[in-house]
Amino acid sequence: MRILITGGLGLIGKCLSQSLRQAGVDVEILDKRGTPTSGTLGDVCNVGQLRSRMARCAGVVHLAAVSRVIWGERDPATCWEVNVKGTQNVLAAAFEQSRNGRPWVISASSREVYGQPDRLPVQEDASLSPINVYGRSKAAAEGLLAAARDAGLRTAVVRFSNVFGDIDDHPDRVVPAFSRAAANGDSMRVDGKDNVFDFTWLADVCGGLTTLCHMMREAEGPPPIHFVSGRATSLMELAQLARRAAGGSSSVVLSPPRSFDVDRFVGDPRRAEQLLGWRAETTVEQGVSRLVHAFIAERARTVLPHPHLPEPAGAPIGPVDTTAQ
Repeated sequence: MRILITGGLGLIGKCLSQSLRQAGVDVEILDKRGTPTSGTLGDVCNVGQLRSRMARCAGVVHLAAVSRVIWGERDPATCWEVNVKGTQNVLAAAFEQSRNGRPWVISASSREVYGQPDRLPVQEDASLSPINVYGRSKAAAEGLLAAARDAGLRTAVVRFSNVFGDIDDHPDRVVPAFSRAAANGDSMRVDGKDNVFDFTWLADVCGGLTTLCHMMREAEGPPPIHFVSGRATSLMELAQLARRAAGGSSSVVLSPPRSFDVDRFVGDPRRAEQLLGWRAETTVEQGVSRLVHAFIAERARTVLPHPHLPEPAGAPIGPVDTTAQ
């Protein structure tokens, strides 16, 4: 089986590529950050490239996106072009493949499509009421997947929530930001201490996606599905977890929440367990501890300019981004 991963050099894409290859799947990568020599360079805004790279693929995992709430607020036109038009291009290229060889499409969405939920935990059938550009673009992309499904394409939508687990993640996303600050003994800035989210370990999510890819070979795609832990953790609790994992030298600076952020989300994980036998195995305590110690190990490998010169004192980091994906 050959699978195309759009956005395959991103946080989830790199992990998923490894997971699929370990499961014996041939992986094709398309990413704007790729290189011509590696054969990974490509753009979902170019339907011709998609058409060519999708040939002979059994399926597509569509991860390419403007994946940050703050980026969507700063550049709504690009966010819409990539997240909505790019998804439309993926579906169009899939439809253009020969009828017997049309690939299935799994598309990544986000907890941001729900906006501010009325009740927790949120089930997949809850209404979609996004409050920011990024969330609206993801909801629109989901609408395209539903229409393609009605037209005969096998599709599935997966919704992520605060996926974390790699020191090479965007440094201002909340979990790596807190983990790095704690590892360095820097202060952590908490924008909305009572804001509550569902943090999910990267390898767990990629294991679920791998299972779903194998399911799509044999059956119709499931309805929208969460890959979430089902556990609520406040930003203040998250900061304290990072602090304790590093030995407790960091301080916390409190700030008010941002106006365009969702301030609470916990997802219901039962559908993933019922349909895929999947559940999040890594607790937020375990995940944060692993990430903090990975940053400590990275710091230990860094050579200071002079062995007798102290490192500069860290300033409070922030603001951080609590984007789901």
